[in-house]
Amino acid sequence: MEKFQGLVIKNTGNRYIVLDGDGHETPCAVKGNFRLKGIRTTNPVAVGDRVDVTRGDDGSAYITAIHPRENYIIRRASNLSKEAHILASNLDQVFLIVTLKHPVTSMTFIDRFLATAEAYGVPATIVINKTDLLTDDDDRELLDAVTYLYRSIGYRVIPVSAKTGEGIQSLRDSLDGKITLLSGNSGVGKSSIINDLIPGLKLRTAEISTTHDTGMHTTTFSEMFPLDGPDGGYIIDTPGVKGFGTIDFDRHEATHYFPEIFKISQGCRYSDCTHTHEPGCAVRDALDENLIAQSRYNSYLSILGDCDNNGDKYRKPF
Repeated sequence: MEKFQGLVIKNTGNRYIVLDGDGHETPCAVKGNFRLKGIRTTNPVAVGDRVDVTRGDDGSAYITAIHPRENYIIRRASNLSKEAHILASNLDQVFLIVTLKHPVTSMTFIDRFLATAEAYGVPATIVINKTDLLTDDDDRELLDAVTYLYRSIGYRVIPVSAKTGEGIQSLRDSLDGKITLLSGNSGVGKSSIINDLIPGLKLRTAEISTTHDTGMHTTTFSEMFPLDGPDGGYIIDTPGVKGFGTIDFDRHEATHYFPEIFKISQGCRYSDCTHTHEPGCAVRDALDENLIAQSRYNSYLSILGDCDNNGDKYRKPF
């Protein structure tokens, strides 16, 4: 029997690929009782986890423990029998891939994702793909407005085109030496961007549905790919997601994850102000004065709705 530590680089459903310190990849399963330790997620092990592995004399290998996670990105699971799904763990940063046309990424989706990244301590960058489709004046004004909004809050925004190569080098430079999760809706061109960043990888891509203007899932499982930059690094590719339900947010702490709202909320009359109806609310005053974007406030309200409906909240196991 052999024991070793490694890094989970791929999740294939109920099996995982673990990379050890010598660069060897080992297919692993998870011991049945490991799933019964109060880990209320659809995936008890996530790509990016550092784990202990035991390999038997017959060659079978099992993950027996997960090392404490530095951070992770988590969302409400679509599977109602569980409560949460961890996209990836131990990240240096997350790049949210969005599009303003064909398909349109909703502002609420963007804000929910950013709020979760804030809550779990993962620096986030917004990558606006398919800029080649933004050809008329209205399109360019929208691009400028979205870029200005998020940059004014403090987020980095990188406009790119996987088709023309615009912005790809800037993106590549930002990834060097870091472990980066790439996420976004299906159809935003995530696989095409990764193919540009890692020539020869040839991830499968698909056309957008002309009926619903939505993407088709081309990534089935989460996987970590090494980068060729001077300092190395990894990209974590995950299946596209349709919605982004938030987890473990307290309604009185939700403003913490909207930096511009939190800053203004320091001027509210009441310390426990929810910014919905209370007198002396500096946030609603700022909204009336257009100092806070209506879209961001609406996203904040949607997360308050999650807080009211969550009931028994997910508890961080690590």
